[in-house]
Amino acid sequence: MNGSPNGHDVASVHTADSTSEQVNGGSTTLLPRIHEALEIVHGPYSSNDSRRQASLFLEEIKTEEEAPYHGFNLASDKSQQPVVRHYALSLLEHAIRHKWAGYSEEQAELLRSWVLQLSEHISPDDPLYLRNKTAQLWVEIAKRSWASEWIDMDELLVRLWNLPGPVVHKEFVLFVLETLSDEIFNGEDTVAVLREGALSRACVDIFTPAIVLAERFPNRQGGPAVRYGEEGWLVRLGELLNQCLDNDLQANLEYQSCAVKTLGVYKSVMPWAVPQAISSASCVQHMCKALAASSVAVQLGSVEALHALYSRMHFDDDEFLSLVCPMYTSQMVELLRKLFEWSVVDPHDIDDEKYLFAKKFSEMISTVGNYIEQKISAIPEDCDLPNLLNLFLAITQSSSFVISIPVLVTWTRLLRSETIGGSPTITPLIAPLLELCSSRLIRYESMPEDSDDPSLVFLHEDIDTQPERHAFLGNYRRYSTQVIEYIVRQKQSEAIYHILSQVDQSMHHLYDGQPLFAVANYSKISMPVLRVDAHFTVVEAALKGYMKWRAAHGSKPQQDEQERIAMENNLEAWCESLLEMQFEDPIIRKRILQLAVAFSTTALDKKVTFMLKVLEHILMSRPVEQPDFSAYNDAVKELQVDGMYELQRLASKMPDQLLDVYDQLEAKVNEIISSGSLEPKRQVAYQTFLFTIIHRATKIDPEVRLQKLHGFINPVQQLWQNPTMDEAISSFGGFCELLGLSQVRDYLVSRRVHEIDDWGLFQLDAQGQAMQKDLEERLKGLPLRTTKSFLACSTEKIEKDSAPHKVSCVLWREALPVILPNLLKFLSHAHAFHNPANWAGLPPEMRSIVSRILTDRFWQAGISVGSKDDFYARVTGTKSTMEGFASSIRGSVRTVRESCYSILWCMSKLDVDFYGFSELPGPLAHALFIDAHCLSSHQLIALLNVVRLMVDDCPVELRSHFVPPILATCFAQMDAKCSSEWEKLAQKQVAATEGDNLTDEMKEESILRQLTHTAVMMIGGFLDPARQNPKAPSNAKDASTYVAEGNPASAYPSMRKFCLTSSAILEPLLLFLTHAIRMRDSRCCGVVLRVFRSLIPEFADDSPLSASIREFISTNVLKACISSLNEPYFVELQKELAQLIASILTYYSTLTATPRQILLSLPGIEEPSVDKCIDYIMRQGMQQRQQRALVLDLLRDIKGVSISEQGRITKTASAVRKERSKMQQEFLKERTATAEDRKASPSLEGVAGMFEEH
Repeated sequence: MNGSPNGHDVASVHTADSTSEQVNGGSTTLLPRIHEALEIVHGPYSSNDSRRQASLFLEEIKTEEEAPYHGFNLASDKSQQPVVRHYALSLLEHAIRHKWAGYSEEQAELLRSWVLQLSEHISPDDPLYLRNKTAQLWVEIAKRSWASEWIDMDELLVRLWNLPGPVVHKEFVLFVLETLSDEIFNGEDTVAVLREGALSRACVDIFTPAIVLAERFPNRQGGPAVRYGEEGWLVRLGELLNQCLDNDLQANLEYQSCAVKTLGVYKSVMPWAVPQAISSASCVQHMCKALAASSVAVQLGSVEALHALYSRMHFDDDEFLSLVCPMYTSQMVELLRKLFEWSVVDPHDIDDEKYLFAKKFSEMISTVGNYIEQKISAIPEDCDLPNLLNLFLAITQSSSFVISIPVLVTWTRLLRSETIGGSPTITPLIAPLLELCSSRLIRYESMPEDSDDPSLVFLHEDIDTQPERHAFLGNYRRYSTQVIEYIVRQKQSEAIYHILSQVDQSMHHLYDGQPLFAVANYSKISMPVLRVDAHFTVVEAALKGYMKWRAAHGSKPQQDEQERIAMENNLEAWCESLLEMQFEDPIIRKRILQLAVAFSTTALDKKVTFMLKVLEHILMSRPVEQPDFSAYNDAVKELQVDGMYELQRLASKMPDQLLDVYDQLEAKVNEIISSGSLEPKRQVAYQTFLFTIIHRATKIDPEVRLQKLHGFINPVQQLWQNPTMDEAISSFGGFCELLGLSQVRDYLVSRRVHEIDDWGLFQLDAQGQAMQKDLEERLKGLPLRTTKSFLACSTEKIEKDSAPHKVSCVLWREALPVILPNLLKFLSHAHAFHNPANWAGLPPEMRSIVSRILTDRFWQAGISVGSKDDFYARVTGTKSTMEGFASSIRGSVRTVRESCYSILWCMSKLDVDFYGFSELPGPLAHALFIDAHCLSSHQLIALLNVVRLMVDDCPVELRSHFVPPILATCFAQMDAKCSSEWEKLAQKQVAATEGDNLTDEMKEESILRQLTHTAVMMIGGFLDPARQNPKAPSNAKDASTYVAEGNPASAYPSMRKFCLTSSAILEPLLLFLTHAIRMRDSRCCGVVLRVFRSLIPEFADDSPLSASIREFISTNVLKACISSLNEPYFVELQKELAQLIASILTYYSTLTATPRQILLSLPGIEEPSVDKCIDYIMRQGMQQRQQRALVLDLLRDIKGVSISEQGRITKTASAVRKERSKMQQEFLKERTATAEDRKASPSLEGVAGMFEEH
């Protein structure tokens, strides 16, 4: 390419072809053909075929050598239609992006001169998209040559900036500056990333005033002199913004547009600009002035720019004083207050522009407020903190929770500080804050959707899906309770008495304005119940704050002790009055019970008399069931279950106090049991209550303790030594007979259930109802529930090597060998029941009913039709139908299956007494997984949880004995199950028809995502590099049949190293992870990619195992990454996929040629490009961002494109308002589980909090 800007001397670069005829460097036929092709492409009536051919023609022209020349000529010709000129600019863009590296210095200079000419000649008459496209060409050239061959760019920008006349050139420069800043500091463009060092330095140079550069970097090494003038762009931007703001923005849209664009540059620059430069250029003052402008668009731009500045993580004291403190002045606080008051909207008539402003404004204010906690000692006295805090309160009080929550989080940070929380400035705000947070703790998700409550109206407007609303409200409640907790911690008695008096008053007026309690129309989510729940949540938060104060006991111990005694006396009196209140509602009674036990085991733990009153209240509280009213009856059962749980809590928290009255308790429990009115489940609960007191008490003789505990355990052991049961479970048929399931098959065949369409409408006959009752009774006769209960009491919430743990190990040592063989048979048969092949005697045409019978019904938030209560009502209503009969069948099997899981998990807490059996791993793996593929995704989640916990608890010295058979089988099954289910789902979606049940399909997909996530998180936990071995147990194994070496835990490999060096585990693990890269779940795929990135370096040595794994990763994993990179679904994960590919190339390219060969096998990928990419990636000091950009550039032609990128859709104001900031997205996420949460007992009743099953 050579020639001059005016079009002369270019003939030598033109090539003759069959489609064009060269005339003076131009073409007599090409221009009309371009016009024609563009008309076809953009014409609404063009056929698809003609549009495709026209597009191909236009794309082919871009590859021609003379394309840039044609592009310049056409773009310069103002007489051409805008669509033609835009295409002409795309010819130049293609040349710059794809051919720049091949141009000579003269050709590059020529191309740049053309872009400069086009830039200089833009005019207000040109459409905005043409001006922006021209500016983008400038940016593309700058990324490639600025601060290298092109030194005078800044001077050229300043000259354009200073051109007299309309502001069109200034807007052009603003676009260039903003885009350069975004792409250099945040973008993923390969060219910009590879030149990041030179470009970022040049950006700092041209934006920063010269005097600040000299002061801030006195010893800075010299580089290319890229800046022009002394002031720098921050100063010029401020001057322009000031000029725009001094004009009437409403009357002059040109100035308004220019101000918005200037603030856009500020927003892009504020995160990285030198703080002294921001201060020197008075940027904060200019942005604050823009806040007061008479244009919402300008105000919004200012808020976003300020938010970008104050989202920076750190300022030193001087920077804080110059950049943040201006926001704390009286004048500024007053302006902020007026802005907030102006932005308030009516929930029933939302002004989209105002509401969007209010949300952005709240986030900005929260970032300003966060600096108060960080820099409290540096805040000058003339700052108006009282009124600023009043503003914080007003924003938090907003009816819109989305506006309220950012500043609510700020309150938690402020009140956490003793300096701020104890300051007199805060005191006047304490009462309204308490009132606000207390009022917001009601469970809005349980309120009727048609409620007129403004907060609920806003919530439904802002958050469309139920799961996201639940997560958001959960986060809002968490922050509200934190505020209450921190206030009580600071203000103790004053705050607690205020809270208790408010609750007391409300409890006495609970039914004011509400219908009186009636069993017939009972609801668990009536307003009185919701109010009590909210009030008691407040009290629980206050109790937590009080306990933290009590544990800390401040600088005046004697005074604090006196205050503690007085407060606890008052708390006891309040709790006693609460217990005396009479309520008929079972759920309200349950909450009273929970709160009383919470007080008794924390603040009132020294008040034995009160604890005994609570205990008496639980024992004497026996509400009468009313089977005719199912909703009320369910609530009564819930109260009964919770009463048993609270008994257990008292026993585990206060065993020594209860030991003093043990004889009376034992007599009372025996009296209750002998009355004959208790079902077996509650009888066992009472027995485990007594068991726990003896087990946890410290004031008892060890021999007496063991004797008494054996009195509970021996009968349990004897239940497993039943010859009849032994014989029954020796075969699958005997197991079915034992549970009453064998006769079920004959009944189903005789009733020809496969011909019944709606089982919920088919009423059971007398025989069916009798069989249903028989199933329930036979289940009660099994030893599983009793064993599970006593084992749980022996092992849960007990530290390893503690005195109670040692007692448990001794206590169960003889029982385990008796229980385990039959337990594994129960588990194996329960899984086998899900395999249709085991349903002998079932006609072939009825095989399909097996999966129908064993498919759990469950309610899932956001997917199921209707509320959870509606679901329960449907389940209860179909109990006497064929659907209810199927529910009883699967319920029996589920109870056996999940009881076995629970027992195994509890046994695993007994350390080497469980893991030490030499014959255990093989049979256990067989029982767990032989038929696991027949379980549903939903059921497999519980299985995976118990496997994870058993592996986690395995002593390190027994790991090589126990873990490989379990994990090898587990990973192979998970791989097969997840891969086949994702394949089925994909086929269903392809073949979907209008009549399909989308709700069921959505449920299936959601549960499959849950299963996949559970599996990949389990693997992520096992392979966590930070995971350390637990310390070895101090007690030796007495009954173990497996002898391990007596080495300390530190002598054994970590769990990660253990898995990576065991080929039995590693092979199925890597296969599953590789397949997971292709599973359409971005959350799981993201986890897997991070796991793989941590694994790549592990196999860069020269061991034989590493060589084979390296080849597998270089082939299969690399192919999976490339395939996902090619799919639009994975577009959000392209960075992570590219990073993994880069890691493979970095670590393995010198050891094997396989990655290079895989890349060369891709269509359109040339050998020099691959070699250049690998060479650059392997260079010393290459950053991850640069490596990633190189991979994305190499594979740019096979990258998937998201739907949003395939066609630009103009968004309405309402759609823009619903777009979420990063902060808002965080509030919609469930709280991440802590390590403590993950160690908790597995949720064996289904996925907790998300669905209920029947």
